[in-house]
Amino acid sequence: MCQLIHHLLNRLQVTVDEQSLELLLSYCIRALQQCNSWTHVEILQAVAALVYGNGPRCQKFLPDLLGKSGILLQLSAPTESDVDLRRAAVYCMANLCLSVPGQAYLEEQYKIVSLQTFLNVLRNPKTPEVDDVTVCKLLQNALKGIHSILNAGRINLTQADQLGTLLAALKTYMFYGFPGVNIEVPVVLYPAPLPQYEGSSPIKEQTGSATNTSKPVGHKKKKSRSKNKKEQLEDEKEDHSIKAQPEPLRQPENGTPRGENNAISLQGPKNYTDNIVPSLDGKETSNSFYPAWKKINSSDSEYSDTEGGIQSKLRSLQGKVRQGALACFLSTIKSIEKKVLHGYWSSFIADVPGIGSPQAVSLMTIALKDPSPKVRAGSLQVLSAILEGSKHFLSVAEDTNDHRRAFTPFSATLASSIRELHRCLLLALVAESSPQTLTQIIKCLANLVTNVPYNRLKPGLLTRVWNQIKPHTCFRDVNVRVCSLTLLGAILSVQAPLPEVQLLLQQPSSSGLSSSGSGTPHRHSDAESWRKPQQGANREREKEIPESPVQELCWLIQLCISIITVPKYEHYSDSDTGTGTASNSYEASPVRVEALQVLALLVKGYFTMAQTSLLELEEVACLCMEEQDPSIQLHGARLVEEIGSGIVQQHKPDSPIPQCQRVPVTQVVTFWSRMLNGPLPGALQNDEHSTLQTSTCDAISSILPEAFSSLPNENQILCITVLLGLNHSEHPLVKAAAVRALGVYILFPSLRQDVMFVADTANAILTSLDDKSLNVRTKAAWSLANLTDTLIANMETMGRDFQEELSDVLLLKMLKSATHASHDKDKVKSNAVRALGNLLHFLQPHHISKTQFKPGIEESIQALIRTVLSEATMKVRWNACYALGNMFKNPAIPLDSAPWAPQAFCALTSVVKTCKNFKVRIKSATALAIPDSRQRYGDTKQFCEIWSALVLALEKSEETENFLEFKYCASLRTQICQTLLHLLRLVSAGDLPCIHKTLSVKGNLVRVFVQRFLTSGVEADETMTQSDPQDRARMLQEAVQNINSLQDVALDEREMIVKYLDDIFKHCVEPMQTETGPKMIQA
Repeated sequence: MCQLIHHLLNRLQVTVDEQSLELLLSYCIRALQQCNSWTHVEILQAVAALVYGNGPRCQKFLPDLLGKSGILLQLSAPTESDVDLRRAAVYCMANLCLSVPGQAYLEEQYKIVSLQTFLNVLRNPKTPEVDDVTVCKLLQNALKGIHSILNAGRINLTQADQLGTLLAALKTYMFYGFPGVNIEVPVVLYPAPLPQYEGSSPIKEQTGSATNTSKPVGHKKKKSRSKNKKEQLEDEKEDHSIKAQPEPLRQPENGTPRGENNAISLQGPKNYTDNIVPSLDGKETSNSFYPAWKKINSSDSEYSDTEGGIQSKLRSLQGKVRQGALACFLSTIKSIEKKVLHGYWSSFIADVPGIGSPQAVSLMTIALKDPSPKVRAGSLQVLSAILEGSKHFLSVAEDTNDHRRAFTPFSATLASSIRELHRCLLLALVAESSPQTLTQIIKCLANLVTNVPYNRLKPGLLTRVWNQIKPHTCFRDVNVRVCSLTLLGAILSVQAPLPEVQLLLQQPSSSGLSSSGSGTPHRHSDAESWRKPQQGANREREKEIPESPVQELCWLIQLCISIITVPKYEHYSDSDTGTGTASNSYEASPVRVEALQVLALLVKGYFTMAQTSLLELEEVACLCMEEQDPSIQLHGARLVEEIGSGIVQQHKPDSPIPQCQRVPVTQVVTFWSRMLNGPLPGALQNDEHSTLQTSTCDAISSILPEAFSSLPNENQILCITVLLGLNHSEHPLVKAAAVRALGVYILFPSLRQDVMFVADTANAILTSLDDKSLNVRTKAAWSLANLTDTLIANMETMGRDFQEELSDVLLLKMLKSATHASHDKDKVKSNAVRALGNLLHFLQPHHISKTQFKPGIEESIQALIRTVLSEATMKVRWNACYALGNMFKNPAIPLDSAPWAPQAFCALTSVVKTCKNFKVRIKSATALAIPDSRQRYGDTKQFCEIWSALVLALEKSEETENFLEFKYCASLRTQICQTLLHLLRLVSAGDLPCIHKTLSVKGNLVRVFVQRFLTSGVEADETMTQSDPQDRARMLQEAVQNINSLQDVALDEREMIVKYLDDIFKHCVEPMQTETGPKMIQA
């Protein structure tokens, strides 16, 4: 019966319904309880077939199977003498733990019991009488069970050393049956900056075994694993040329004796010798510089047919155990937080060994030495997962030249570990012959490069990676070529611009692959012969691509251009085919896309290096956007955008690039004329590919403003018309990109004074501000804020003429829309309140006096006050404080009499005293210094509240829970002192008692900070505009003059305040006058 169940479900894939499942499972459980033990294996096979993928439907049977006295727990216990029965029970449990997406998983108690059972199996897998093949199958089942539990993603691994126990077991079986290695891993691994002790010893020859009955190795005919003799000799030369560094873990040194109780001991296979390591494919090589998996002997000559088959099967099963352990480790990494994982860094990633000490086994040991390509690839996947997101952890790494320290700092240890990772991965890159594993090595290198702080390390690491990866850009396998370009892109994007990478980019194209360095594997002499253009195609290209300039191109730019534009001579691998008839004569589409991305990253990070090739890049972008492949068109548009953005950044007023080294505006105009008369209009109007339209909108938004005004009128009109039309697109991404581009154009000097363009843009933006897509509303709010910046700029340059030409209806509509947007999500709100501040600043007396404007104005101001006091993000509150200060600049707004004025001042004083974010405090203090007359601060009570709040804020300026805020302490104190002096310049007679009282109590505190404010230099800070020291002294003098001029005040109060300020002036300002000369304005 059970055999039939197993056959139907496992072999014939019959699906059982819930009723049948319950009936059959109930039958099998009763059979296990009542039948003789010799039947249990067959019954368990039926149970395993029944529960596979049906775990959520077996909940009612879990107490009988996994309860305290559950059948599976009893049969899988280490005390079970029948190993086949134990293996079947573990197999059942593993199938039961398999998760089904969208359905309930095992309860917590059963998950913990199952995991503990699997870990017990890993700790006690073997008894003396059990054969290795059975043990391997038992271990595979346990690892599958752990993998299923971890993939469910709902188990806490941080309790009671559970994670350390699991990692210790996985590390043990990552090396199970590993040729030439026998390690002793502690039962529990703990987070530590240094690795825990692991004993290791080489496997001794087994005298009298089958391995010693074979013929001498030297009598055999040697074969290379997958290379001809010429290629093998080339690899030997390359291996010898890597600075003669010995390969790590060739033969581990003797460790301490085995058998201690506090370690998991893993005995390697006993059928290998120290020097001869069999391989799955039965080939061998005797070169001493090759890793273990390349030192291969033919098993056929060492074993009889039966023995050879058993040994081959055993090696295969041991490889699957190692592969299963690595798969579990990968799932573990995905199940825990990165900060927890990085505590175990030293247990899995080796440091450079000390003098005379062996190197610890690590993931790189597997990547370099394991005979199975799948296991090597698995170890590299695990290493990539560890490296992914490790930028914050690795950021502390730093090379040190101080060798006289009594200890090695953790930063230096981590830097050493990073260097060892580079060395080992580059060794693996040289030695690897499997394209699939080679792909994983390069991906791992890309992850490493992305996360390492090269600016804190000695230069040279990236140079080695750069030189080693060059030949792989011409590798036969398309995936290797793609990954190689990805790695080059990672080098270009990491902490750009790096001086080391700049030097690498300066290598001329003639150095090409020949300058790849001593460690570069030359896999084929005619590396780029397949990319030779056909004669006819070459003549056509000569017409399309201009002659190369006298200055030689960077080899990377030339490589990418040849990949993208030059036809292939022949296909290199099967994986190249099937890329579409449109680009059959060219490189595979993924490789061309990756080459375009590399060019875009090069332009983005190293524009000064790329600008010499601007004409070539222009041709590449045009050719790509004229192709039929949407992905090629898309990345061509992105290349155009990066070129445009690089030019804009170069021409900014604060750019460090000298004017003579910038791209001439005439050349920029030529570039954009070619684009706008070529492929860009078609891409903008290609409704079938919304992503292409989006990228093209981003591209034309990167036009240099000075170049835009010099473009022909038809090109300018084309850009504006298309963007206004795409603002009504049905695709949210296109609509968002279009409205953002309009927000860029509204800042162009040649367009912002055009009232019709401003009106059209405003209507388009307001339409998008009501869109259902959050992304569209976010971009629209940003553009609206830019538009209101333009209104302020026009008001200051054009005066009342522009204000009168702008429609009042449109202005009121903008005010209401911005007020409504201030209640939206924070991404929208931050720019909406910025727009409100500008609009309130822009309003004129005739606007404020109109009946239809009054409700809108009051509602918008209330929205700003609520936002300042809200729990929104700090950026939103920062902008709201800025907006209130912007509104205070408008003399037409009645601050002295408006009913909302006390609320506005109260909101700002509350924030300046209590907000946790110092940048928000700084902006509120800045806003309080905006009113330019005493009347605009309201009555005496309100003025005194503002004064007292600022003094209290000064007193609390060093109180913060977040240490990151301390860098803004000086800026906050500077702004508060500046605002206090501004208030003293405006103080009236009725305000003096409050000032006198405050200075009597807290005068010493205020004196210290004001003196520091007067004597400090100009501080560079993005949060505020700093004043010159002479302006600060002038503010103090004006304050003294104002107080001296007050009438009808208590004489003692006035004299006390004047004397207080005079003392500060004499202490700070007069010494400065002596040093700098009589530049001050006399009192």
